[in-house]
Amino acid sequence: MSQKLNIALFSHSMVSDWNHGNAHFLRGLMRELVRMGHTVRCYEELNSWSLANMMKSEGERAIEAIDAFRRAYPELDIRFYKSGNSEFQQFLEDELRETNLVLLHEWNDPQVVNRVLALKEKYGFIALFHDSHHRAHTRAGEILKFNLHLVDGVLAFGESIRRIYVNGFGVRRVWTFHEAADVQQFHPLDRKKEIDVIWIGNWGDEERTAEMEEFLIGPASKLPDLQVVAHGVRYPEVALQKLAAANVGYRGYLPNIFSSQAYAESMVTVHIPRRHYANGLAGIPTIRVFEALACGIPLVCSPWNDDEGLFRPGEDYLVVDDGDQMAAELQHLVRDTSARRQLAENGLKTIRERHTCAHRAQELISICQEIAS
Repeated sequence: MSQKLNIALFSHSMVSDWNHGNAHFLRGLMRELVRMGHTVRCYEELNSWSLANMMKSEGERAIEAIDAFRRAYPELDIRFYKSGNSEFQQFLEDELRETNLVLLHEWNDPQVVNRVLALKEKYGFIALFHDSHHRAHTRAGEILKFNLHLVDGVLAFGESIRRIYVNGFGVRRVWTFHEAADVQQFHPLDRKKEIDVIWIGNWGDEERTAEMEEFLIGPASKLPDLQVVAHGVRYPEVALQKLAAANVGYRGYLPNIFSSQAYAESMVTVHIPRRHYANGLAGIPTIRVFEALACGIPLVCSPWNDDEGLFRPGEDYLVVDDGDQMAAELQHLVRDTSARRQLAENGLKTIRERHTCAHRAQELISICQEIAS
């Protein structure tokens, strides 16, 4: 394998992060690969679901988000395609002819992935399937639509997902490949504190409705003196009513590009994982954990176990058992400047030492070298 690689990424979208947390890590990972000297191209379907919904729902905010993304990630070469037209096959052949490594994220149309994989033998590239979702656990049939027997391996964003691919799907080579923070984009900023508690996350799909009520809405209603703010999309009317009743200020879609500023203007943030990541897939932190800690904001989590030892629970962040404990910890941290500072410094140190996109880019290249040898 040549020292510098020609890399192609097929993902749902890099341009839009609307209800699309996978874009956060992929943007940072691709940028780090470019910085290492590799040639990187990012492919996405024209008018993807995320981008189309952002444009439909957010108006001028969508244009602002796209412009901010372009300014923040000028290194990324984004190329659009239409998989349904007659020229798609020739497009793939032209684009992949000189490619060494193809990364195929799980949120792609299986037909697109399988058409890429059909060219693997002809052009000799390494193909890795990247899974950073819970579908392998909750809707395995959707994952089995991909021709996994043709990939050189799978990158699973947690050990529990890795085991599913090995023991359930019979994939021979699977690596645990956690997400991480893009520390160029997510880092501490010096801003005036305008908010006591901030929550950034989406409501959709009923995957954490009860958890949101217990660990965000309930504590906010018990702490009327604190200013609590929520950002995110796909909040149904009943959810908005519950937020309003608890005096939580709902501020809608926050492009991820602007998250670091929002964290910097807040004293504390909370993490409420979807129940799959607290139960059957325990041990997998989602991207918000990495990004919040990278921004140097104290983090309080609803129950989840760091089974893989990525962090230092109790030092890098706090974990509470119920809504009453959440309310107590939020009130304590808002009042205690030194406790906030210590927690934030610990979490930031762990991110910078172990969990940056630069760390993951090095891991990815090591995996490719292992495959090639």
